[in-house]
Amino acid sequence: MTTASVSRPPGQAGRPPGSAATLITVAPTGAELDKEKVPALPVTLDELVSTAVDCEAAGAAVIHIHIRDAGAQPTLDLARLKDTVQAVREATSLIVQLSTGGAVSDGFGPRLAVLDAAPDACSLTCGTVNFGDEVFSNPWPFMKELYAKTQATGVVPEFELFDMGQVAALHRLLDELGPPAGGHVHCDLVMGVPGGMPGTAAQVVQAAAALPAGATWSATGVGRTALPVMLAAVASGGHLRVGMEDTVTFARGRPVASNAELVSRAAELAGLAQRPAMSTGEARAMLAIPAR
Repeated sequence: MTTASVSRPPGQAGRPPGSAATLITVAPTGAELDKEKVPALPVTLDELVSTAVDCEAAGAAVIHIHIRDAGAQPTLDLARLKDTVQAVREATSLIVQLSTGGAVSDGFGPRLAVLDAAPDACSLTCGTVNFGDEVFSNPWPFMKELYAKTQATGVVPEFELFDMGQVAALHRLLDELGPPAGGHVHCDLVMGVPGGMPGTAAQVVQAAAALPAGATWSATGVGRTALPVMLAAVASGGHLRVGMEDTVTFARGRPVASNAELVSRAAELAGLAQRPAMSTGEARAMLAIPAR
């Protein structure tokens, strides 16, 4: 298997990568939810920037961005993406990570063009998965083309893994094309999607153990799996992704009030585990993303 160099934040010598602090990523919007049904969902640029500011203050270091058009529908419009990247950078020091998944209906061309918005990072899903009643298509040739473009543009990928077959595909991708921009491998285990891995503690441990040597990882629990996955990830030395893209229920019978509320809960849990939330500077060091 490919071995990639691992960068560590100051003070982590001799520790497993990322074990001294917790990287918190917020995914505030996604492409599936309807603004009319979830009024707290940030869909305008102003709402997204305000959310980014609040989430950084609550402990997030990375923001995973999907955008919407004037009608609040998912879009990969390049001009809107560029405006979003610029606006979030002007308002925060967050690492800006754009989704290259978009909506399940988006074609491969527009998804590749996301990198032209020059984000710090992007998501890169390592295989096709049944996404509820839909199919999230990521065939091998597209994965290779997208990964090669991240290497050429210097955009740091976060490898999204929905099932164990995608973990194997990640190893294959690294074997064939080498390490990512920056040299460090960071993954996100997306769990609880119907058609993908279950959101259980046992699955967190199994998936994390199968990752490339030296990789760091976050975990995302979709829907009601959010809390079990969060607890298992922190206990296993992993990092966290939270946000309204993945869950809109804070507790039984109580909707999420804001993305910052989810970030605050994750940061509180990380603090209780004596692995407090990373600063953006620490996150850039771990992920090998240059300062801007």
